Amino acid sequence: MTSTTPAGKKLESKHLDAAEQALNQVTDNAAPTRHADSATQLHAPSSNHQSSTWMRSLFPYGSIEEFENAWHLGNYVLERGTGKKSFEEMSIYVRLGMHLLYYGSEQEKALHWKRTQAMLRDQSVKMGKQYDAPESKEHIQPFITSFHLEGGLSELKEPDPTKYKTFNEFFAREIKESARPIAEPDNDRVVSSPADCRLTVFPTIDLATKYWIKGFGFTLSKLLGSDELAKTFDGGSINIARLAPQDYHRWHSPVSGKVESIAEIPGTYYTVNPQAITEEGTLDVFCENRRSVMVLKRTTTASPVAVIAVGAMLVGSIRYNSGIRPETEVKRGQCLGAFLYGGSTVIVLYPKGEVELDQDLVENSTQKVCETLVKVGLRVGASPA
Repeated sequence: MTSTTPAGKKLESKHLDAAEQALNQVTDNAAPTRHADSATQLHAPSSNHQSSTWMRSLFPYGSIEEFENAWHLGNYVLERGTGKKSFEEMSIYVRLGMHLLYYGSEQEKALHWKRTQAMLRDQSVKMGKQYDAPESKEHIQPFITSFHLEGGLSELKEPDPTKYKTFNEFFAREIKESARPIAEPDNDRVVSSPADCRLTVFPTIDLATKYWIKGFGFTLSKLLGSDELAKTFDGGSINIARLAPQDYHRWHSPVSGKVESIAEIPGTYYTVNPQAITEEGTLDVFCENRRSVMVLKRTTTASPVAVIAVGAMLVGSIRYNSGIRPETEVKRGQCLGAFLYGGSTVIVLYPKGEVELDQDLVENSTQKVCETLVKVGLRVGASPA
């Protein structure tokens, strides 16, 4: 069997075999019983010399070069306020996930995706078990070092990394409320960022699919798992908050309101890296990945707001905080839940006319087609006066 790379070159099936082997090896290296150097662990930058050499040794000659030529090894993000642009490298496992997602010609995709979905599900389950094991705490310090997190430890409720019992406990670490003040807390018209994230916002779904969500198969009905609910948000706005592995990995309510419903939608665990979202001709990962859809009835306007927690590659769990259930009243900025290991995304949908999004974020998302670094609780827009 042969397939086509993003660069258009035909590849044999052994190329996919190599990607599977590589992902399995890199997750094995993250096992609690393995004390691999941080450069070989799955969160190491893929451009690292040791990582690159290792990957090249596994892939058929020429295929990895085709992939490198067709896809970047990271993404640019903008700092809000200053407009400063910085480059974030892909981790090894994200790059492998990209390789798996884009493998396959149009005719072969159905079979390929079934195989890939099963593999990603198995790897996610494996990582969840490994990082829940007590021995996994040995990987906390290498993770901190790899992502230069030392400066943010003082923000945590438990700032001492040695006090965490497992890696996942550290990954879902809690922060002090004072570390993330809520923007304009007395202004009920304001809506906030749901997470520490790389944010894109679009006044309409049509603009989102024009500039950002390019994969085929994306519809509100599929994303929400409900035709009826989708009608509520027809013509409305969308916020897409991507959490990278190094981020504070809890999500918060963007508005005050009452939880109307929570629906769990099963799915797979594709990477949510921007290059997987913005490339035409691929499947839409938001509608394929496992997700949890919460609908809030907003206190100020009584309008529905959908908060969708989307799992991603190697994310073992999407967990709501204790007490978060239908009929619960939540405040803007209140923590709703946590993701365990991996990158993930929170999508927020507003009905048409409910929110005017801040112009700087809209311009970054549409004119510059770039994500903006935003902290949880900061303003992203407000209801019309």
